[in-house]
Amino acid sequence: MRKGHPGRLAVTLLLAGGALVLGGCFDAPKLEDRWSRIDLAGSNVTAFQSMSLGASESIHVTADITYRSIITGFAIAELRVSPTLAPTALHITPDGSRLQMAQDIDTLLAHSYTIGRATRAVTGWDHLIQRLEFSFNGAVPAVLDSSGTTGGGLFLICYLGAGDKVERLGQPDTLIVTPFPSATYRILPVGMTFSTGSAAP
Repeated sequence: MRKGHPGRLAVTLLLAGGALVLGGCFDAPKLEDRWSRIDLAGSNVTAFQSMSLGASESIHVTADITYRSIITGFAIAELRVSPTLAPTALHITPDGSRLQMAQDIDTLLAHSYTIGRATRAVTGWDHLIQRLEFSFNGAVPAVLDSSGTTGGGLFLICYLGAGDKVERLGQPDTLIVTPFPSATYRILPVGMTFSTGSAAP
């Protein structure tokens, strides 16, 4: 019986093994592992928690930023009100789809206003994980829906953006924030949606 050539057998086994290894190596990493992202590590409020209209809310948030590129700017934790976007119109919850949430937070930022926030200057580079603490008070308006329709939502979000400090005569300096568009900067912000109860007494 004719025996196979040892060299050919070795090459065949090597190629077969290499194909298995390469097949695993070229699986595309998840979006969460390719884009910079913000994760909520802790908070004194929870998603879909009821907040009273007209109340003052004390917010404490711990957030982790995982960088996938060099980013310099500001990290912002913010309580925002949208007069036109109802809570059910957006998918903003910590355990939701990150890409969908990023797109919805971009939409929210364009159709809402802040009622309380905290900011931190940040600089990050690939593989850096940075933990930040935010504390601020938010003044929930007595009426969310200024249009008289079915809109009106209350949201807590954490995102990154550029900031310009503005000096004000006789008043504390303020920071004008320009959010980084998620797709352009490859950033996954995070947030949560609240429900609202009756007005505070």
